[in-house]
Amino acid sequence: MILHFRTKSGLIVPAVSTDQMIEVDRIATENTGPNLFQMMENAGRNLALSAIDILGRNWKNSKIIILCGTGGNGGGGICAARHLANRNGNVKVCITNPENLKEVSLYQHKIYLSAKGLEIGINDLPNEKPDLIIDAVIGYSLASAPRGNSLEMINWANGQPSKTLSLDVPSGVNSTTGETPGKFIKADRTLTLALPKTGLLTELTGDLYLADIGIPEKTYTIAGINYSSPFGEKFIVRLE
Repeated sequence: MILHFRTKSGLIVPAVSTDQMIEVDRIATENTGPNLFQMMENAGRNLALSAIDILGRNWKNSKIIILCGTGGNGGGGICAARHLANRNGNVKVCITNPENLKEVSLYQHKIYLSAKGLEIGINDLPNEKPDLIIDAVIGYSLASAPRGNSLEMINWANGQPSKTLSLDVPSGVNSTTGETPGKFIKADRTLTLALPKTGLLTELTGDLYLADIGIPEKTYTIAGINYSSPFGEKFIVRLE
């Protein structure tokens, strides 16, 4: 496990376990704010910006496939898809089980469809040749080896020559230990949220970036985490 990371300027950023991050989320939603809708919106916007950064100036000419689970990680992916679609990006969303989307993610899905976002089924993936795959399938909620549609998505993504950007944690990786109980996404870049996770080993994450999702310092203080914002005037910073 990794106890801390550093920014390019040398600022130490503490790493947290899955349980610690769950507690931070709880304190935010029950006490300090922001709520889940706000955090997901911030995560999705930063994920969209990361996709544009990877693809470069001509990103609108690139094909983007976003693989989404049904929980918060998937909701962040759907939100990113909407921001890209709103800017005339060539983006498609594929959801593991659309009928099981949780409340906040379901709301993101509603907005995405209002933005004329395109959606494909898992059986359509073999016909797609994307330039960038965004992995928003599992995140820190991994409980066991991926299976079902999640496993199919992971296998498909790993078989593509395109770059892969993971949200928070590469799907299939234990965010606390870095263990991989089964198949996992081989990410070229990972955009982790709020604080880096102790299981984000370099050989698993590719280039690691940290995104601000709007959680105030008081939240971390209540959670017993020694925190000083690493963001400065930025919303995304590179970690080492």
